[in-house]
Amino acid sequence: MKQTLIADRVFDGQSFHTDLPITFEDGHIVAFDTAQGANESRVNGLITPGFIDVQVNGGGGVLFNASPSVQGIAAIGQAHAKFGTTAFLPTLITDDVSVMHQAADAVAAALEAKTAAVVGVHFEGPHLSVPKKGVHPQPFIRRISDAELDIFSRQDLGIKVVTLAPENVSTDVIKALVDAGVKVCLGHSNADYDTVKAALAAGANGFTHLFNAMSPLDSRNPGMVGAALESEQAWCGLIVDGHHVHPASARVAINAKPKGKVMLVTDAMPPVGLDDEVSFELFGTRVLRVGDRLNAVTGELAGCVLDMAGAVANSINMLGLTPDEAIRMASLYPAQYLGLSDKMGALTIGGRADLVLVDENYKVGRTYIGGEQVFKSE
Repeated sequence: MKQTLIADRVFDGQSFHTDLPITFEDGHIVAFDTAQGANESRVNGLITPGFIDVQVNGGGGVLFNASPSVQGIAAIGQAHAKFGTTAFLPTLITDDVSVMHQAADAVAAALEAKTAAVVGVHFEGPHLSVPKKGVHPQPFIRRISDAELDIFSRQDLGIKVVTLAPENVSTDVIKALVDAGVKVCLGHSNADYDTVKAALAAGANGFTHLFNAMSPLDSRNPGMVGAALESEQAWCGLIVDGHHVHPASARVAINAKPKGKVMLVTDAMPPVGLDDEVSFELFGTRVLRVGDRLNAVTGELAGCVLDMAGAVANSINMLGLTPDEAIRMASLYPAQYLGLSDKMGALTIGGRADLVLVDENYKVGRTYIGGEQVFKSE
């Protein structure tokens, strides 16, 4: 059945429009004018393209590592749909290979079942640098082996992202991963500039949570941050929560990179979508939530309670970005990174009807995935 929404304003990914009807049918946008026979409704607020998050560890009280199942993935997706996320990569942090197998099987099953919003998987580790491990459990950090390569090479996982430390993975292996369809991100790394450049030349094309858990930019040692900012081809994920990256550093990165190469990520943990200031267990370490900040009892930042709508609002309010650019950083640019911009990331005829209705503060009122309303605020 056709359905038409008319909002006060619409941002289609390029321009803002007033009172622009959007008609969708069978999961896709079919017209931008009132369609004959469509079920038409008017809504107050701004309609934007759905948000796309490439780094989601958990939500709704669920940690993907602790619940590597279709049900766990669905619960995480439902929690983030409240904040406008219409596509995401469930993200497994460093763990035992048996858990990696379970996570891969769960993602494959979720894709087969067309579980809303899931488009692939992100393995953040386990081939990282111990000095830059953050809260990743050191006992599971290890050299890459055939067991992990077999998982990364599976062809039933949708879009595959693997975060690794290039000082611990050879360029030959990076090339092999890229040949197997993996998007290699660099992060949790103490690598020097030359090592990072060699990894980029081998096919790596992304950096995981820029600035965090990576060798810094120095006057004589550019490090991973310097290589990331210099690269014109590589994308950078950026956590804009006011804790992980200083607003000035975030602005420097956005100004240094070509337009479209910085995308918002949440690095979200289980408390996202829960109102209570809950704590949770992460590999035997207690993680405490105080307001909008998560810290392990040992002191390290331990992911985020950030959501994509909040990241957009923060990018406008903290960084001074224009609303259109902040929205693109949450939708179009991650879609381009993932190779999905032909069907999501912008509102186009023939594209998937992934829509978010927000108010003037970017609080989400409704979320549609493939034309189906999956969230409506009370």
